[in-house]
Amino acid sequence: MSDERDAPAASTADGGDGDGDGRAGRIPPGPDGGQVLVLNTGSSSIKYRLLEMEPVNRLAAGLVERIGEGESALTHHGLRDLRRAEPYRDHDEGLRAMLAAFDAAGPALDQVIAIGHRVVHGGRRFGAPVLIDDAVEQVIAELTSLAPLHNPANLRGIQVARRIFPGVPHVAVFDTAFHQTIPPWAHTYAVPREWAAEFGVRRYGFHGTSVAHVVRRASELLGRPLDRLNMIVLHLGNGASATAVEGGRSVDTSMGFTPLAGLVMGTRSGDVDPAVPAFLHRETGMTFDEIDTALNRRSGMLGLAGANDLRDVWRRVDAGDPDALLAVRVYCHRIRQYVGAYYAVLGRVDAVVFTAGVGENDARVRASALAGLDRLGITVDPIRNDPIRNDPIRNDPIRDDAAEGFVDGAANAGRVISPDGAEVAVLVIRTDEELEIATQTLGCVGRAGPDPRDLVARESRPPGRALGHDQPARPFS
Repeated sequence: MSDERDAPAASTADGGDGDGDGRAGRIPPGPDGGQVLVLNTGSSSIKYRLLEMEPVNRLAAGLVERIGEGESALTHHGLRDLRRAEPYRDHDEGLRAMLAAFDAAGPALDQVIAIGHRVVHGGRRFGAPVLIDDAVEQVIAELTSLAPLHNPANLRGIQVARRIFPGVPHVAVFDTAFHQTIPPWAHTYAVPREWAAEFGVRRYGFHGTSVAHVVRRASELLGRPLDRLNMIVLHLGNGASATAVEGGRSVDTSMGFTPLAGLVMGTRSGDVDPAVPAFLHRETGMTFDEIDTALNRRSGMLGLAGANDLRDVWRRVDAGDPDALLAVRVYCHRIRQYVGAYYAVLGRVDAVVFTAGVGENDARVRASALAGLDRLGITVDPIRNDPIRNDPIRNDPIRDDAAEGFVDGAANAGRVISPDGAEVAVLVIRTDEELEIATQTLGCVGRAGPDPRDLVARESRPPGRALGHDQPARPFS
């Protein structure tokens, strides 16, 4: 699966609410619920969801894929299902095809009060969701060098959507925003200071929208206040990351300046010695762009096992493929490394949370990744972890959130897979980035929903001192 799954006008890019040209006005609070359309625009795709927010209800979802590739396709789940295969030359045609699908298969879009857009990289400029105007678009464009594979596509979707929906507020929600609370000693690289000052070289972190959603769901599932919980969140999809969360705020994360760092991923290497690119350049004559492409697109599980999909890798393991077996062991070993490291950072861990496509569905990865951590109070109950022996990973790109094995439907989908009385709860929680984007979008435009500044606190706290506690958490002994 692909998951890569954080204000304001230029004059107010550090947190204000300027009224730049081209931006729709705020919608005043009203007594009734509203609908939010969420758009996640990739380089050749548009994933969308229409949500009723009071109470939460998914009204429609869909995917426009292979845009500009000649053989485009649209899948729409509304009042009825609709599938079309026809060429969409660009994102403008893709969005208009989405509108045609709503017209043909419902529901109507006349109750939409805001549109939320996923944007991967907000750099240091954006620490919360922001109402989009022309100046915000310009700042997002200026951040392209930090996320060249993602921000241009996100921006293209914003620009087209603002033309098609000129009278509705548009809000950008940034993957990096949740990690703005990481303290300087955790986000600073030990490199020449001018690299950070002039070029913004530092740890940013990603998957923040997913983590923000998951930690609140974990708090609800455990019945404990979020500001008194320390968690390690493992977002395992085609892209993968680990995040240390203290009192609801990110204090460290495995992805760094780019989404390449950290865990082993589907096609990305994760952590490698920084000298490897220079070595390969000298020894092979490969250009740095070629090396960068290889590390991002031909490494990870694909490079080790010949397949980036864990389902295919496990099939190869079961068939006796030694390369696939090594790949799985490397993958799980790296996860275990980060769990141990973040246990040390937090000093006390209340929960380890698995989420995203692999984390939610692959019982073998969950068991292997946490094997041998009993001394830290982390154990997995084999029956709870795998009640139907190898949870099926769904192939439909539009996932049914009320999935089998999860409780309380889409809003609170999750389960505990650790034994009763375990010192550290191990949870599996369905991420819902679209719902999180919609929630933050409503908060940004002034309707019901949490204030985004509550979701992304601006202050940093030292590790080992959880919010709401006067004394540092004691390390495990």
